Amino acid sequence: MTAANSDPATALLHDPSTYRAGPPFAELARLRRERGVVWVDEPGLDGGPPGPGYWLVLRHADVERVLRDSTTFSSALGGTQIRDPASADDLSYVRRMMLNMDPPEHSRLRRLLSKSFTPRAVAALNDRIAGHAAGLVDRMLGDGVRGTCDFAKDVAADLPLFTLAEVLGVPAQDRWLLYDWSNRVIGWQDADYATSAAFDAAGGTELARRALALRPAPDADGRMPDPRGRAGMPDLYGYAHLLAEHKRRTPGADTDIMAILLSQLDGPDGAVSVEEFENLFWLFAVAGNETLRNGIPGGLIALLTHPEQQRALRAEPELLPGAVEEMLRWWTPVMVFRRTATAAVDVSGVRISAGEKVVVSFLAANRDETVFPDPDSFDVRRAPGRHLVFGHGPHFCLGAVAARTQMRSLLGALLARTSWLEPASEPALLRSNFQRGVKRLPLTWHR
Repeated sequence: MTAANSDPATALLHDPSTYRAGPPFAELARLRRERGVVWVDEPGLDGGPPGPGYWLVLRHADVERVLRDSTTFSSALGGTQIRDPASADDLSYVRRMMLNMDPPEHSRLRRLLSKSFTPRAVAALNDRIAGHAAGLVDRMLGDGVRGTCDFAKDVAADLPLFTLAEVLGVPAQDRWLLYDWSNRVIGWQDADYATSAAFDAAGGTELARRALALRPAPDADGRMPDPRGRAGMPDLYGYAHLLAEHKRRTPGADTDIMAILLSQLDGPDGAVSVEEFENLFWLFAVAGNETLRNGIPGGLIALLTHPEQQRALRAEPELLPGAVEEMLRWWTPVMVFRRTATAAVDVSGVRISAGEKVVVSFLAANRDETVFPDPDSFDVRRAPGRHLVFGHGPHFCLGAVAARTQMRSLLGALLARTSWLEPASEPALLRSNFQRGVKRLPLTWHR
């Protein structure tokens, strides 16, 4: 990297505090137009050591290329998070997660998971999603004609938890464990989330209480262990291990997708080991939660800040499927993802060396004017286009269909049961350079 590749604006992009006021879209647009790929220095954050820096890829076509070419841009070589694992042992461990695998290891687990999403299981899940969404709106509205709530936590956070509990076979009363786990992983840069403890063990199962006993305590500085490794999330792994043991002892008793996965004993891909199940549980509990948990309130923020679009969607409810795609594009919950170059390669005229970190910006790609005309506007009539919210290539999100179903079900029920929605006050956004998170969204609704 040479000084000519750096730009002062990239410090804003890396600083997690930037995103509490919203992403710096003007700087992203300028860098995307002028350069396409920029070098970002990596100072230490929140007590961690500095990193070597990384290349940030901003253009839609280049992001697709990086995500599609797992041979040149590896998920396994250094993991998929910007910051490097702290040790060789930590890197070895994160490589056991499907998110941090390359083919053929990744392909094997993906095939097993794909076979677990049977048409019958998916149809049953969709029916339950619709029921949960209607129930959450009922709970929010009660018997009133007008009211307020924190939509982000009281409504939007709960639907993914219900859905994940269905997928994972987790008892509904334990679902807020998933909330705490995802907070600790995704919100490690935000003091409100890093030590999340919303789950009340008194209302959970014995399984939950046994796992919760393993939960680490904050250190003298109030920091939790690195949540990417097994040592940082012993309660999650303990719960997953106990759950897998239960499902293996009672084959056929459960019909959730993870039970189907564990029952696959034959075929060229073999069986899923308990360790593989634990890592898949981590992936679903965290990654399966956060995109939607922030995508739903992000979509509602789009409607609240564009009242003419809310009116249009209320007048033409059939626009909802396309509007959901536009909400996802406009908000873009997961802002970046990392790969590592396995060989020297040119991207948009920039020479990237083997071993250097390559971070794709979904946030910038989803506002690339060469793909999305007038990209900063929010338009419920926009053709869906090729947004990259769920990724691209071998790692395209397996939960994309369920995520879309949840957004359509919840926002459809909310719009059908109210006459108007407006902000009660400003939302509180997550301090993170990874997840565009909504911590609080005060909402006023009218029947």
